[in-house]
Amino acid sequence: MTVIGLTGSIASGKSLVAEVLKEKGAVLIDADVVAREVVEPGTEGWRQIRTEFGDAILKPDGTVNRKELGNMVFASPGLLKKLNNIVHPIIEKEVIGKINLFRAGSVNGNEVMVIDAPLLIEAGMHRLVDEVWVVDIPHEVRVRRLMERDRLTREQALGRIKSQMPAEEKKKYAGIVIDNSGDRHDTRKAVAELWERRFGKPGVETVEKTKN
Repeated sequence: MTVIGLTGSIASGKSLVAEVLKEKGAVLIDADVVAREVVEPGTEGWRQIRTEFGDAILKPDGTVNRKELGNMVFASPGLLKKLNNIVHPIIEKEVIGKINLFRAGSVNGNEVMVIDAPLLIEAGMHRLVDEVWVVDIPHEVRVRRLMERDRLTREQALGRIKSQMPAEEKKKYAGIVIDNSGDRHDTRKAVAELWERRFGKPGVETVEKTKN
């Protein structure tokens, strides 16, 4: 059994890679989904966030307004650190539970699990996986895609990129680096070929490197 930690800087196209891996048979754990689940109304994460940031970041139905909270914390490194200190331990606990079930053979007999986590390394969750795969694109392509995707100004996009670990630093942890600078077809082909090489199943061309 193999547990892969899939990560990459914001707007790198990590979700597309995760989608292909799931199609090939991997069990996919999306850390963003887990992050939403652990701050649902009434949860411990929700209570801590409400205490720290106030009711201003809640929607009328009591759920966390992720956009409002994001605008707040990405404008302040101190607030971002406080938020991460709340949610990262809770997310990690949930992910560990899912990995343990997988390793015990309780996930439909699958042999590969992918933890899709943008902050895999920053949160220390790379310690939980067997391999780290990093999705990478050139800086200016990342800025443009982020501006288009989230309707941000260039300044806002740069701020969000700067709030994360630099892409070059992430790649130091990687066993495999996937270049996503081409179009969707190129990326899908590359990931499928990588899957075939690694796990012997039908499957594209990527950049591979040895861990430091």
